[in-house]
Amino acid sequence: MADILTHFDEDGRAQMVDISAKQQSQRVAIAQGRISMSGDAFSKITSGRVKKGDVISIAELAGIMAAKRTSDLIPLCHPLMLNKVQVKITPAQDEPVLIIQSTVKISGQTGVEMEALTAVSIAALTIYDMVKAIDKSMIIGPIKLVHKSGGKSGDFNNDDEIEAI
Repeated sequence: MADILTHFDEDGRAQMVDISAKQQSQRVAIAQGRISMSGDAFSKITSGRVKKGDVISIAELAGIMAAKRTSDLIPLCHPLMLNKVQVKITPAQDEPVLIIQSTVKISGQTGVEMEALTAVSIAALTIYDMVKAIDKSMIIGPIKLVHKSGGKSGDFNNDDEIEAI
């Protein structure tokens, strides 16, 4: 792994990395996060009794939309033509927690880790927004990259950290 921070030029100024000479490859990133909440909020979400609507479906859609807009949110990210974005939210079995997982794929010159992490983050924030009237003490996190493949740096796996989904 390189010790060089490529988002800075030789004078220490922020720069967008030049990827023009990089080869295209199939790239995949999977991110995962959690949002924990009160039993009441969890019950209302999972039974479809939140007045604002279907929290899980709306949050999944928000995550997809966010992945597509990552370069608008994170200054040095490249705008990308994503091939696939999937966001899946699953209730945990033994605690009032929703597990959020995103999978992002591209055939391109740069990775999609930030897009996957952004999808999870915005899905979690959407859940919070829709349910804050029931539970303002919800906790978001941790959010983490659990897999990436493709590109010069190769594969990264954090399989032991993947929640059942």
